[in-house]
Amino acid sequence: MPGIYIHIPFCKQKCHYCNFFSVASNKYRAVFVDVLLKEIQRQKDYLSDQPIRTIYFGGGTPSMLSVKEINQILEQINTLFTVSNDAEITLEANPDDLNESKLKSLKNETAINRLSMGVQSFFDDDLIYLNRVHNGNQARDAIELALKNQFDNLTIDLIYGIPTLTETKWRKNLEIFMAYNLPHLSAYSLTVEPKTALSTLIRKKKMQPVNEEKAIQHFQILLEETNKNDYIHYEISNFAKQGHYSKHNSIYWLGGHYLGLGPSAHSFNGVSRQWNVSSMKQYIEADTLEKTVFEKEVLTTNQQYDEYVMTSLRTSWGCDSEHILNVFGQKYYSHFESSVQQFLLDDKIEKEGSIYTLTNRGKLFADGIAAALFF
Repeated sequence: MPGIYIHIPFCKQKCHYCNFFSVASNKYRAVFVDVLLKEIQRQKDYLSDQPIRTIYFGGGTPSMLSVKEINQILEQINTLFTVSNDAEITLEANPDDLNESKLKSLKNETAINRLSMGVQSFFDDDLIYLNRVHNGNQARDAIELALKNQFDNLTIDLIYGIPTLTETKWRKNLEIFMAYNLPHLSAYSLTVEPKTALSTLIRKKKMQPVNEEKAIQHFQILLEETNKNDYIHYEISNFAKQGHYSKHNSIYWLGGHYLGLGPSAHSFNGVSRQWNVSSMKQYIEADTLEKTVFEKEVLTTNQQYDEYVMTSLRTSWGCDSEHILNVFGQKYYSHFESSVQQFLLDDKIEKEGSIYTLTNRGKLFADGIAAALFF
């Protein structure tokens, strides 16, 4: 069953490392929800009446929305789509937005049943480096308040490889996470993306550069600690207790269909991919002028094969050569089987039956390995 992603582009301030589309301004806030509701109406047939399994508010900072705005969006989706009774409905949130009143309202007045909290680190110097709005104490307070208000389906994000993050502090971040006994963790290596503030600041020598060896060390610690505490490493950056995988993100990794709404959001229906304009002004004006807000491409067989290899190899479910043969044909199967041999010999990939998965060593080179297997 497919999912719906809603991109809420507003932020209080831009994080130095972020390359997602967002605006540190409320200039279009008053009209944004109205335009979004109209886009939901226009896209009501995109998923061909399939029941919706997940709804995900991402951003930006979706927790900046009011309860009223969240409910307007959910009511429109429920009116125009068939939403499963047990749908996973996730809201990304920043710790500084989550006080007692907000959490009570989210719990009692909305259908949100999963929170994804952008903690990144429990140490203030790391958060300052990243240009986060909250501090370490606010992160801990927000987690405790969420648990107190019965948001048990709670995941947090942590970032490793930050120049200010020592091995001791990284272990402490993981220790704090484990102590809360949360069911899910997303942990990302800090990357310096082009055209971000972090890229500019490092180039101008105003910020410390990222050290790849430190990031590798942190990743190895992450694998050790999560394994020791019975978290399943089900995707390169994601760890969960049994039964608590992200249903929404699993749609992306397993090649499912999804509708993306809001500026810069992507959609996929198995055959084509489309993406909305990455501009609030153009997004708003396109609605006023009744113009199309997205571009679209029909995926070639090569692209579909490459995407399957890239996404499946990142997961614990792995890449299935029988699936490649049945869906893409002998040419692609032969290419995959030939290209993968070196990684088997190098102990970067392991094989069980027709399923190929990355070893812990291979996980360090996931993107490069996938690229080498592309057709």
